[in-house]
Amino acid sequence: MQTVITDSPEEAAHYLNEGGIVAFPTETVYGLGAAICHPEAIERIFTAKGRPGDNPLIVHIADPGDLMKVASHISSDAKKLVLHFFPGPLTLVLKKNSSVPDSVTAGLDTVGVRCPSNSDANAFLKLCRCPVAAPSANRSGRPSSTKWSAVLEDLEGKVDCILRGKPSDIGLESTIVDCSGETPLLLRTGAVTIEKLQAVVPSIRTADSLRQHEPPRCPGLKYPHYAPDARVVLLDTGERIDPVTERNSAYIGLSLPAAERLALVKQCHNVDEYARVLFDFFRLCDSRNISIIYCQLPPAEGLGRAICDRLTRAASGH
Repeated sequence: MQTVITDSPEEAAHYLNEGGIVAFPTETVYGLGAAICHPEAIERIFTAKGRPGDNPLIVHIADPGDLMKVASHISSDAKKLVLHFFPGPLTLVLKKNSSVPDSVTAGLDTVGVRCPSNSDANAFLKLCRCPVAAPSANRSGRPSSTKWSAVLEDLEGKVDCILRGKPSDIGLESTIVDCSGETPLLLRTGAVTIEKLQAVVPSIRTADSLRQHEPPRCPGLKYPHYAPDARVVLLDTGERIDPVTERNSAYIGLSLPAAERLALVKQCHNVDEYARVLFDFFRLCDSRNISIIYCQLPPAEGLGRAICDRLTRAASGH
């Protein structure tokens, strides 16, 4: 299969409406989409990514008013979150309706839904005939793609079309809040921080993980994620890097490392930049055959909490 690269939302939507799978930019990371009214296309997403079938997908809509196209009920707390954060980098888990195939939700009675704020994504989704199920556009387990070139690197010949856009503004996947129960539950951290969420809905609580017997209601909770080929080693501020491994190692963090002979060093000016460049830096390290990536843990507050989450998951992937 030849993968078409286009700058046209109209051309990309044509491929999707005809039953194809299409990668498209969002403000978080690039997504790999299939129309929920084309079940065979949804199956192709799992094949293209090498994604386990019990890992649910997030459905993307063009407008907050489209929520009832996939949800059967929207709680009062969910409505408040929609009002404040849609469009944007927030996914809500809601009770699904019958239009959503079980393949999208891994057989669950809930569905994750988000409305991207990225202008290219919005233009594309408005041209799609039904809501679009879309995980991140990368091989499963790999760092998410924040550039169209990274999508091509992972999925060339496996997807019908890539809608070429700018690099992702945020660089981390969306925040996920489960609003299907009585109390909203933060399942995955992201740019919409717990502090921002609780300012709107104070009752939201956090969950570091679900109980072992409980199936995950969103992506990123069950399988290793975000891991480069290199081994990821987490550092606290000022912690010394092993001199023996410096020459074939890289570093990313907010301050300069205590090391002398690192092959690659990325000092980020703030947590926004750290989030935006993290996955792209992982991919750069892999292209340079780096064996160890030392990552400084930022303060675990605000967006730093989401960065710490991704780094911890990347470090556990080996």
